[in-house]
Amino acid sequence: MKNHNIVIAVIFILSIALGIYAYPLLPEQVASHWDVQGNPNGYMSRLWSVILLPLIMAGMWILFFILPKIDPKRKNIEQFKKEFDTFIVSLFIFLFYLDILVVGWNLGWGFDINRLIAPGIAFILYAAGELIRKSEPNWTIGIRTPWTLSSESVWNKTRSLGGTLFKTSAAISLLGIIFPEHTVWFILVPILASTFFLFVYSYLLYRKEKQS
Repeated sequence: MKNHNIVIAVIFILSIALGIYAYPLLPEQVASHWDVQGNPNGYMSRLWSVILLPLIMAGMWILFFILPKIDPKRKNIEQFKKEFDTFIVSLFIFLFYLDILVVGWNLGWGFDINRLIAPGIAFILYAAGELIRKSEPNWTIGIRTPWTLSSESVWNKTRSLGGTLFKTSAAISLLGIIFPEHTVWFILVPILASTFFLFVYSYLLYRKEKQS
């Protein structure tokens, strides 16, 4: 993705601007976590509520800049750099979306946060699925198990299935829009099931490859 750092910078600035705007309007204690019914059960100070996400964004920006450069297989990352950069932008969009939801809820905009978190999760899961599907063997991103990292064939077969499973998980998570009281399950169950299945699948592929 061309000029992805410019897009990230704009999102970062917008997040800071949102915090500056919202700070005097927010209560002293800001809800930052909700239970499965959508009721707040975790709080943080007003100051931390507006600076935490920009700090996380800055840290991730640095991390995503450094890790590909020190990856022993960094040349492979160059082969899917477009998808990698697109995913980073998607992740920052997702984080900013979460920021808007938290600020909006605490300003009393009156919405079911479980219902609105679902499309955000679907968005980032789909982006992850697309990245996984295009990824080449590396130590930074993708389905990295002992067996995918030991066999290019196992990596390629696992990434293909992994991309499909993550996109399917994205579709399932959208059910949280219709059934917000079950959003957490529509998100967690497909992700955990997909991760576990891919772990076992890569092992079985590797074992079959070594026995043939």
